Amino acid sequence: MTIRVLGIDPGLTRCGVGIVDVRPDRRAALVEVAVIRTPPGMPLEERLLAVGTGIERLIDEHGPAVVAIERVFAQHNLRTVMGTAQVSGVALHAAAKRGLPVGLHTPSEVKAAVTGYGSADKKQVQAMVARILGLDEAPKPADAADALAIAICHAWRGGPVAADAGGAAGGLTPAQAAWRAAERSTRASAAPRRLAR
Repeated sequence: MTIRVLGIDPGLTRCGVGIVDVRPDRRAALVEVAVIRTPPGMPLEERLLAVGTGIERLIDEHGPAVVAIERVFAQHNLRTVMGTAQVSGVALHAAAKRGLPVGLHTPSEVKAAVTGYGSADKKQVQAMVARILGLDEAPKPADAADALAIAICHAWRGGPVAADAGGAAGGLTPAQAAWRAAERSTRASAAPRRLAR
């Protein structure tokens, strides 16, 4: 059973939205990708309304089974992180209003799932997104490719609903196997060690 995931790279000026269909064998196909833009001079409430309306339109048009959003993390620029958090809230509201489960993923989780390396740079992520989806080049701007990466990450990691579509069964992709190996290694190194007597 194929799962359709709508991924969101939240941003107030540019909000990336990517929709992919992922099969049980983890092959992914592009359904739609878009960037919702709002001008900085527009009142905040109108910007949030515009982003929310755009997200709702894409949800209603493509009918995803689940929504995946990049988790907000601390940045040096407080204004940027506030806008990102506000857009995340709008996206969460749009999903909840339609009864859709939501998965939140950190940037390092997304990078690890897609490239096999949690510290990959944006160009590496974009190149892998294009390769996974069979595209000649990654969608631009970067927000668009990031949104697709978030959607792919969610399906491959077996988040909400993904497990029902086979996401938690079968063989792993090389990137996913590398991510899981790194995760196990991190857990093992963090575990308390007993001192030899």
